[in-house]
Amino acid sequence: MGTGANAPVIIKRKKVVAGGGHHGGAWKVAYADFVTAMMAFFLLMWLLNATTEQQRKGLSDYFAPTVPISRTSGGADGMFGGNSMDTEDTLADDGTETAHGVTGEETFPQHPTDAGTAAAEAVEVAALREVEEVLLGRGGESIVAEQALRHVVTRLTDEGLVIEIFAMPGAPLFQPDTATPLPMTRDLVNLIAGVVGLVNNDVAVAGHVPTRPVTLAVNPAWDLSTARADAVRVMLEQADLPAARLARVTGHADRAPAEPSRPFSERNDRFEIILLRGDQP
Repeated sequence: MGTGANAPVIIKRKKVVAGGGHHGGAWKVAYADFVTAMMAFFLLMWLLNATTEQQRKGLSDYFAPTVPISRTSGGADGMFGGNSMDTEDTLADDGTETAHGVTGEETFPQHPTDAGTAAAEAVEVAALREVEEVLLGRGGESIVAEQALRHVVTRLTDEGLVIEIFAMPGAPLFQPDTATPLPMTRDLVNLIAGVVGLVNNDVAVAGHVPTRPVTLAVNPAWDLSTARADAVRVMLEQADLPAARLARVTGHADRAPAEPSRPFSERNDRFEIILLRGDQP
């Protein structure tokens, strides 16, 4: 009957921590994210090593945040109509300055045309883009071997489809200081002549050479670039391209470098085979 009967009852609750430790299971989620990121990184490295420059450009264009607007229908598959983002007539029409200095304006000359002329131009552009697709194999395998394809770039301009073949370090196109083409150059021109046969457009040939590191009393750049352009003309004719389709053969010396900041670069040693649009001389 003592004071013990009125003593308070104390209940002690023990806190149980789930997950075995003060970190819980959050580290597992972080580790899984890290492994996933590393897998994506190594997959990206593998893709960069396993694809050509043209294929990487196509992938980059496909995932670009802006939707390029083609000025004329190319008739090809895909959102680019057979063209790439660096071609001026497919730049995004957002009214702002672009890498080419275009501000959302038309890249082809403005001429008043009726519906029939516009349709004819669209068909011509589609045919030129088809030639580009076949040459570079954007829809599948390229007609040019992978090693040779490193020397080829194309672009569609208001003049027509420009097929540019350029030298690389350790891989020239001609014998040094001559207009004698190397076997790889002959093979490339023969393949291009076959693709050019898909259309009836006139053809122009232009030769370019890099700047000489020293000033000579007689600069051979003009004669050499012209001689190389003429050698390409001869190779095209030998590959069964009709001589009547050759509109002009020109040598530009070192006056139009592909890399103006590096005038001595091998990249400036090149020639162009141009499929002219119908309104070009």
